[in-house]
Amino acid sequence: MARLLLRGFDIRKAHLDVAAQTQLIEVLRPILKSAPLFRPVTPSGKEMSVRMTSAGSLGWVTDNRGYRYQAQHPKGMVWPGIPDTILGIWRDLVSTQRDPDCCLINYYNEGARMGLHQDKDEADFSWPVLSVSLGDDALFRIGNETRGGKTESIWLSSGDVVIMGGPARLTYHGVDRIRFGSSKLLPKGGRINLTLRVAT
Repeated sequence: MARLLLRGFDIRKAHLDVAAQTQLIEVLRPILKSAPLFRPVTPSGKEMSVRMTSAGSLGWVTDNRGYRYQAQHPKGMVWPGIPDTILGIWRDLVSTQRDPDCCLINYYNEGARMGLHQDKDEADFSWPVLSVSLGDDALFRIGNETRGGKTESIWLSSGDVVIMGGPARLTYHGVDRIRFGSSKLLPKGGRINLTLRVAT
């Protein structure tokens, strides 16, 4: 396990071993069954290439009404709770004083990507965003606190954890591509990214 600091991003390489990764996939199965993945559409009407869902008291959504957190899945059901297995990572690395309101679950299939963006729909930026990578490798790009300028990239692998706090909290970041089939964790390939957030 190695720890890297890149532009304020606290990157914990191989933080989760294969057994821990497999356990996370198992606890995600009932969440994905009760709150199925959906393909979000940005306020401008563009369909995103990732599919997503959430767990927790709030979930993140986007549609023609904008980017926001809400208490229901787009199909109307409440989001399932965040499993203790996932909360344990937050409590180990971030805080035992407050749990996250949302665990956003993004699924990247072959060809999916995430453009450079800021996570700024939360009410309190003093709390970091914690990101967990599962499955195929992803080329993670880190920019600046404003759009433009030089960027740096790093490959994230299954089991890597990234903490985005402090000066990195509002830094632009994204995923340029995944190396489809580079991991055997997901039977059909692809990457799952969990991001834990304090939203309120």
